[in-house]
Amino acid sequence: MNIRMPDSLQTAPAAVKGFPEAIRQANPRTRLIASVIAILIALAVIWYLIDAFTAPPPHVVPPPPVRVGTVTQSNVTAYEQTIGTIVANATVQVTARVDGQLDSAAFTEGQTVKAGDILFRLDPKPFQAALLQAQAMTARDEASLASANNDSKRYSILAKMGAASSSQRDQFVAQAQALTATVKADKALADVAALNLQWSVIRSPVDGKTGPILIQPGNLIKANDTNPLVTITQIHPVKVSFFLPQSDLPQIQQRMAAGDLTADVQAHNAVQTHERAKVDFVGNAVSATTGTIELRATFPNTDDKLVPGQVVDVSVALGQYRNSIVVPREAVNVGPNGRYVYALENGNAVLVPVKVLYDDGKSAAVQGKLKVGQQVVTDGQLRVIPGKPVAIAGAKGARAKGAAATR
Repeated sequence: MNIRMPDSLQTAPAAVKGFPEAIRQANPRTRLIASVIAILIALAVIWYLIDAFTAPPPHVVPPPPVRVGTVTQSNVTAYEQTIGTIVANATVQVTARVDGQLDSAAFTEGQTVKAGDILFRLDPKPFQAALLQAQAMTARDEASLASANNDSKRYSILAKMGAASSSQRDQFVAQAQALTATVKADKALADVAALNLQWSVIRSPVDGKTGPILIQPGNLIKANDTNPLVTITQIHPVKVSFFLPQSDLPQIQQRMAAGDLTADVQAHNAVQTHERAKVDFVGNAVSATTGTIELRATFPNTDDKLVPGQVVDVSVALGQYRNSIVVPREAVNVGPNGRYVYALENGNAVLVPVKVLYDDGKSAAVQGKLKVGQQVVTDGQLRVIPGKPVAIAGAKGARAKGAAATR
């Protein structure tokens, strides 16, 4: 079916005013199409208006939350941290000096003993018998010597009177001299026997703490055996042995010459023992394997808190940085161009390069363009953009000053 538009819709613009009338005069299908078009146009206009009035504002990116610390200034002592080992001042393996049967022990295992205290007793009977025999031989030979001396005197007088020959006189003189040597030998044997009897009582050579009894009473033991009866460890005082790199030698030598090289020892026991003492030994050679040198310090250890063989933390003061800029250790970051911190200026995080002079694990002495009292970022650095604002976590109105970034 061909639809012919009215002439009024094809002529002058003034004819538009009669457009509704023309629609009413058109056939029903034309009116339906025109109505649908009008409805779609109206819906489009409404949708546009709704979107225009309800569209969200441009998205504002909040500044990243951070935690901050404060820049301070103080004198910082530089410590070298290392691991040390407690070493006994003396360790003695007690052995017998004579052969015999071990009769008894006069101490309990782990007991603290003094030098000269009795540790063990050997069966004394063989030594007592040997001493009595040596003393008897000495007495016998002394009697023979007295008789030989008398004979020597008589024959010397008779030889002068011509009543005895010179050979007889010389014979008795030589006999007296031989018996004199025999008596000296007998006395030496008696002294040895007395010494063996004395050694049958084994005493502690040093002050210290006993270990376990390694050979029990009842066993036959040999003099100077390779297997000791007990080991005594001297624990008053003790030493701590530790090693420092050879690069520290200039500071070590300087402070040793000044007499103020000290070692702080931290033992990880129930009471967290902390001791300090002067370093009294520096090794005479640097290890070619490790490039380190040994140092030792002596501690009284009167409370027995340090035990030989124990591993401890050692700190040695090697120098001091005066009036240094100090920041929290967490504030120092490592970047491609070196170390840096984020300092806050007018609410913005500014990247400041620094040089770390010393780090003790809690704070760091640094060189850089930082001011005392200035705040530095200690946590949240990964989200910080240099030169952009940040929000201090926990602070009221935790938004830094400055323009907010938009996306």
